[in-house]
Parts: sequence; structure tokens; C-alpha cells
Amino acid sequence: MKHVLSIQSHVVYGHAGNSAAVFPMRRLGVEVWPVNTVQFSNHTQYGRWAGQALESSQITALVDGIAAIGELQRCDAVLSGYLGAPEQAAYVIEAVRKVRAANPQAIYLCDPVMGHPEKGCVVQPGIQQYLVEHMPAVADIMAPNHLELEKLAGRDIDSLADALAACRDLIARGPKLVLVKHLDYAGKPVDQFEMLVVSASEAWLGRRPLYPFDRQPVGVGDLTSGVFLARTLSGDDVKTAFEHTLAAVDAVMAATHAAGEYELQLVAAQDEIARPQRHFDAIAV
Repeated sequence: MKHVLSIQSHVVYGHAGNSAAVFPMRRLGVEVWPVNTVQFSNHTQYGRWAGQALESSQITALVDGIAAIGELQRCDAVLSGYLGAPEQAAYVIEAVRKVRAANPQAIYLCDPVMGHPEKGCVVQPGIQQYLVEHMPAVADIMAPNHLELEKLAGRDIDSLADALAACRDLIARGPKLVLVKHLDYAGKPVDQFEMLVVSASEAWLGRRPLYPFDRQPVGVGDLTSGVFLARTLSGDDVKTAFEHTLAAVDAVMAATHAAGEYELQLVAAQDEIARPQRHFDAIAV
């Protein structure tokens, strides 16, 4: 069994951060060790929440605690997402270094959550700058959305060709793989949700239905990163892991839309997270 150290937010109610990623990864046969960067009552897009960020140094303390009982060498991957303070980013990098020292084969997937004020996704000032300047050199996989890819690239992305070029530029800075969790540019099919995965030697475009929610659920990116990492650790090649991710996330979105819910219906869709009924062919680009 593979083991993932997942350093992300936690919400008591609903699904975002670790609350969106841990259960699907476990359902896919991966054991997960969650470190919660924040504990909030609910995600920030409700407009109000209670809770607080974890003291940054506790990230190192918790990782050291796992090392002290002789288990850190069993960690196969680190996944990071929403950070509660800029200082936490350096501690995440330190955690990655400790894991790699214990297991040189371990990989790091960075989901560079930078916030989206217009949608109510709030992150602290300084986090975006650190993610842009430091994380590409450390990560094996980066999983930005469209807006985050623009920030990482330092320019607008107005087409699929722009996105491919931005991914390849990002790969030149360190990561071996870039998973774009959501593409949004003029001219793409309006009823489709597009994703992209790019390495130095291949690129695949994926499309799944875009469901007409009154307000789009939160935590979809966290779910996406978790599923893709779990399938990668299981031995899938890039295309296969990508196609499973498309189908599994679609199953969750379909169940959520059918239920008329705002929060992701992970439990209802759990069987299809593991064994999706639908398949979406990735397109070589």
C-alpha cells in the first residue's frame, strides 16, 4: 500500500482541502496521513467561517513525530494544497525534504492554491508570491488551475496553445509534470469542462460535462489532485491516471448535481471514484 502525507486545509462541514482529498485517496487504496494547515468550520466561499491556521512550525513537528516512530520512510508522496499563512510554505518544503531524505523515491505534488477573491476563495497575502517563486523548483508535479497557471507563467493564457506553452515553461523550472485542473479560455466548448496534463514529452487534453449548478461546488480541484496522485502512485501512466481522474471527478459532479447539493457528494459517488462507469478519452495535443 502507498502512503501520502497530505498537507492541506480541513473543514469541519463540507468538503475542501483534506476534507475533499483524503477520503477519495483512501477509497482508491492509498493510505493518507493528513496534516491540516487550517481548521475551519467551513470553506471560505460561504463568506463567513470560524477557525484558525495551524502554527507553521507544527508542520515540521508532526513530520518529525512520524520520523521518530520509524514510519517516515514509508511515505511515498507529499501532497500540499491550501496554506493558512505564508510561513507555512517554507515548512511544507522542509517536510518534502525530510520525506525525500527518508525515501528518495517519494514524489511531491504541489496544488498551488492562490485564491480567487471574486469567488470568495481567500488566501493570506504573500502565499501566492512564495508559490510562484519557490515551489516549481521543489515539486515533481504541479496542479494549478487556469488562473494559477497564469500567475506561475507571469502572463495571460488565452488559448490552448498558450496553456501548453505555459506548462512547458513551468516544466523547465523544475516539475516533471503539470496537471491543469481547469482550463478557461475563449473558444472552448461552453458545455464542457477542460483539463490538461503536460510533461516534457506528451500532452493530453481532457473534457467532461460542465454541469449547470446555480453555484459551482468548492473542493473540485482538491479532489482532482488527490485522485490523480492516488492513481499515479498505483502505477498508472500519465494518460491512464488522467482519464481515471476525469471520470471519477465527473461521477462526483454528476451525483452532486443530481442531489441538488452545493457540497461535493463524495460518499454517494464513492464506488465510482474507485471504478467509474463512464470513460472520457484524453486527446493528444
